[in-house]
Amino acid sequence: MNSNAILHIEGLHCTFTTENRKVEALKGISLNVEKGKTLAIVGESGSGKSVTSLSVLRLLNEKTALLKGSILFKEGLKEVDLFKLSDKEMRKIRGNKIAMIFQEPMTSLNPVIKCGEQVAESLRLHKKLNRSEAKKKVIELFNKVKLPRPEYMYSAYPHQLSGGQKQRVMIAMAIACNPEILIADEPTTALDVTVQKNILELLRELQAELRMSIIFITHDLGVVAGLAHNVAVMYNGEIVEQGDVKAIFSQPKHPYTKGLISCRPSLDTRYKKLPVVSDFLGDTTFTYSTVSNQERKENQDKIYSQAPLLEIKNLSKVYELKKPGWGFSKEKLVAVNDVSLNLYPGETLGLVGESGCGKSTLGKLILQLIKPTKGKIEYNGQDLAQLSSEDLRRMRRKIQVIFQDPYSSLNPIQRIGDAISEPMIVHGIYRTKTECKEAAIELLEKVGLLPEHYDRYPHEFSGGQRQRIVIARALSLNPEFIVCDECVSALDVSVQAQIINLLQDLKEQNNLSYIFISHDLSVVKYMSDRIAVMQQGKIVELNDADAVYSHPQSAYTQQLIEAIPALPAL
Repeated sequence: MNSNAILHIEGLHCTFTTENRKVEALKGISLNVEKGKTLAIVGESGSGKSVTSLSVLRLLNEKTALLKGSILFKEGLKEVDLFKLSDKEMRKIRGNKIAMIFQEPMTSLNPVIKCGEQVAESLRLHKKLNRSEAKKKVIELFNKVKLPRPEYMYSAYPHQLSGGQKQRVMIAMAIACNPEILIADEPTTALDVTVQKNILELLRELQAELRMSIIFITHDLGVVAGLAHNVAVMYNGEIVEQGDVKAIFSQPKHPYTKGLISCRPSLDTRYKKLPVVSDFLGDTTFTYSTVSNQERKENQDKIYSQAPLLEIKNLSKVYELKKPGWGFSKEKLVAVNDVSLNLYPGETLGLVGESGCGKSTLGKLILQLIKPTKGKIEYNGQDLAQLSSEDLRRMRRKIQVIFQDPYSSLNPIQRIGDAISEPMIVHGIYRTKTECKEAAIELLEKVGLLPEHYDRYPHEFSGGQRQRIVIARALSLNPEFIVCDECVSALDVSVQAQIINLLQDLKEQNNLSYIFISHDLSVVKYMSDRIAVMQQGKIVELNDADAVYSHPQSAYTQQLIEAIPALPAL
């Protein structure tokens, strides 16, 4: 083992065995994690990043996962092979010497146990503290991870916290026993850029204070730039490139690394097509084609010469919340506050802001999934709130939605072909089921899938493929307008680029209009003609997409721009 290494992975193989086949997830990888430094493991879904981290903690099912190789952990002056420890010995390592922050805090936290008690459990187990001592230590930890009102947070349930707050609870749980190694598995993937920035700064501060090593797993090289000391790039179960972070960024050698760096939309140049990883892995060289200012102006002149397709006038949504405790006292939450907007045929209007700003609520109001407290929404001159149930059902043919999580948007026991055909049957688009099936297969091919996928189920597809299925379903009724609600936020950068390219192509082919909701300003800027910035239920800025980025008018917009991870240029 390297003298500076606290963890050394040597020749790690992992093979998953199913009823039908064997899958080699890791193909002999070797890594060093140095004391007090951060190693970033980068790659797309399926590359083997998370399998590597789960192997370190031996959290894989030993009945289905065959592991070979060694993982040496330097505990004091001795080295131990984690694969040779008993289950009892391994339990003393997990959460104590090596801790982990998982990608999705909502599913990692027990929804029926108070947040503070979940953190206190590891302290009582590993540090043998009593309840009073553990509670005091947890509140100290909540202060350390900068959670507001730590005493309240101790007694709060996970659903009462925002995404960023839940992630801070997970970090507090992970550092509770002062671990020597912290594994962070995609801890910021679905978070707002500002919350992401805060979480990354927090990890840097904790690392300096506690002198712990960090294994940071991500698919986004932009996040790595300001955090890691060393980088290992994984592809198809192998490490294709590793080294010092500056060297990897300044002189990437492997085409896959170059592809990962290039996939995110540029903030300075608008390309007609975003590159994807496959563009760099073949024999051909990817050619960047840009949209000129003149082309953009001509297109926008055409868009804004028309009458609005959608008009939102003084729209508000107020919720009454029961205060905790006895009695019937209530407080009001203004989710959307006097919003007015227009959307034009063929336009993409970006809607950005942090979680809780009202973006998704506004989307639901437009879709008539919830009713406004006041204000008006007119679509082609028709007030949606005044439509009868039957008229509203017919209107839904024209207005569709693509949600953030494609897996929960699909029925797990329904074949994806039926999921696409069903709306056509309900609305009587075609006369027979055969015609619906033919149309569904045509839509699958349009979004880059195959006819044989018609009879498969959602769990048989990757995240990017499931998002394509949801897009095909949204297109099944030939809509005029689609609300895209964080529809690429949780996807790998390359898959994200594919979906963005697809949405752009479909917009041109079908003259679609989009409201594109996201917290990622770089993606929104690329997609949008105009951008509306929301803060605390209000529109604080509305302007041309390029103007919002180059000349932000509000301090809040400037804050969002500054939080975008800096991408090194090749």
